[in-house]
Amino acid sequence: MTLTHEPDFRVCLARDADDLLAAQALRYAVFVEELGGGGALVDHEARLEKDRFDPFFDHLILFDDAAEARVVGVYRMLQSEHAQAAGAYYSEDEYDLSPLKATKRRLLELGRSCVHVDYRGGPAMFHLWNGLAAYVAEHHIDIMFGVASFHGTDVTHLAEPLSLLHHRHLAPEALRVRAKPPHGAPMNLIPEPQINRRAAMVQMPALIKAYLRLGGVVGDGAYIDHSFNTTDVCLVMDTDAMSERQKRIYGAAS
Repeated sequence: MTLTHEPDFRVCLARDADDLLAAQALRYAVFVEELGGGGALVDHEARLEKDRFDPFFDHLILFDDAAEARVVGVYRMLQSEHAQAAGAYYSEDEYDLSPLKATKRRLLELGRSCVHVDYRGGPAMFHLWNGLAAYVAEHHIDIMFGVASFHGTDVTHLAEPLSLLHHRHLAPEALRVRAKPPHGAPMNLIPEPQINRRAAMVQMPALIKAYLRLGGVVGDGAYIDHSFNTTDVCLVMDTDAMSERQKRIYGAAS
């Protein structure tokens, strides 16, 4: 964290087109410039990362009011009825979501979570989670899900963390979404006794580790996203299954 001031954080949903543009600009800095991603609707001239789903999502934005209301974190959230209006969930390009849909419970898809590089390692993500937890409670969400990414598309390089996820954090059959061909890839790359857990956790992105601490589980198979230069896993969390301790970590009100 390289800040020279004490942040004054404020979390709210995007209120207008300017808020959405600011969120897309931060996403461009992180997903395109930093991680080498792309996409059909990415606007390189205006430096905006966007896609066709943005109008259907609610966009949670973290502002630093001590830095002239700078946008320093974003999350986007898609409720079931909005997915119907969009024609699909974003994740359905990568995963068969039939098991989740079959539950008939209230679903919330999460995505495009990122924090400005200057604010990582501090409380920024915690404030975003507070906002997300309040949204989940307000809308009576039962199951949260969404893809989370490893940087790069070489699954052999990611064999340790992917195998650890498969062996120890695989979703129960009733919630087990599956990666779609032709870009789906098995995660069961190393037998469980041979996994170097320490090495696996070093490679595990912070966001994925956070969801695992909260009781999150993963779908069957990874998805190689060449346009974003990532290897994705689908994380699923049943909000009823979270322990009281996990809820406190998450920031939900007791």
